[in-house]
Amino acid sequence: MPRPTPLRAARPAPPRPLRAMRRPRLLVVGCGDVGQRVVQALGGRWAVRALTSRPERAAPLRQLGLTPLLGNLDTPTTLRRLAALAPRVLHLAPPPSTGADDPRTRHLLQALGRHATCQRIVYGSTTGVYGDTGGARFDETRPVAPVNARARRRVAAESTLRGWALRHGVTASILRIPGIYAGDRPGGHPRERLARGTPVLQPADDVYTNHIHADDLARLCVAALLRGRPQRVWHACDDTELKMGDYFDLAAQLCGLPLPPRITRAQAREQLSPMLLSFMSESRRLDNQRMKRELRVVLRYPEVSTGLLA
Repeated sequence: MPRPTPLRAARPAPPRPLRAMRRPRLLVVGCGDVGQRVVQALGGRWAVRALTSRPERAAPLRQLGLTPLLGNLDTPTTLRRLAALAPRVLHLAPPPSTGADDPRTRHLLQALGRHATCQRIVYGSTTGVYGDTGGARFDETRPVAPVNARARRRVAAESTLRGWALRHGVTASILRIPGIYAGDRPGGHPRERLARGTPVLQPADDVYTNHIHADDLARLCVAALLRGRPQRVWHACDDTELKMGDYFDLAAQLCGLPLPPRITRAQAREQLSPMLLSFMSESRRLDNQRMKRELRVVLRYPEVSTGLLA
């Protein structure tokens, strides 16, 4: 009778590299175009989880090296797993399109508050919280003065976040973001609008706008996650000071397209959608010195003239 083959002891698994075990952990809430650029900027050095409400997005997120988590900010019961996942959170999810509050931010913070894991949270807000300043140039000390419901929801989100962070001892930082553009960002380059022939305001009625390239914004998000000070606000914008019509004129020249037609404000009220008209009703020039000084990010595209060609 043949003797049974003796069982071999299982070889222990090789120890995981210390670098892999110590990778910083990040939770991204609202992992759209900018969130994915943040992941690319991190270059695999962080372990990143991303919240998504759409199951079909799980596979594309995995391909980027993320761990997708199914959950919906409108349904708090789906967020219970978030509490102990990561000490850093990047919150880029927009508020709902109606109402005067942002229940999504409130639901997220309620979930994070169930476990004392979150140490730092960065929120992507909007420069629309200032309303119309008549083209004034100002820094982050200017009080907010939202003039539409969309901006009021952002102010509510900022206030909710700051109050929660103070109560829980969490470092909360806010990036106030203007118009985001990039040649490879869906709908994020003026060439589409130029091709449609959408008009801009004549110089006498025109407004100042502010911009940031999507890649630079991603790097600012990372810097805020690393170096953000508690309760701090930064203007996440480049150095450009252009009126809206001049911006589209420049883009047309760089793209070899016809200049957009110029119309009066009265004509704009008749021809343009309320959403587009709202962006033509606020004029601001943002000072970004605090961002440069504290986050220590050298912009790759400090002017739209370079960013539009990237």
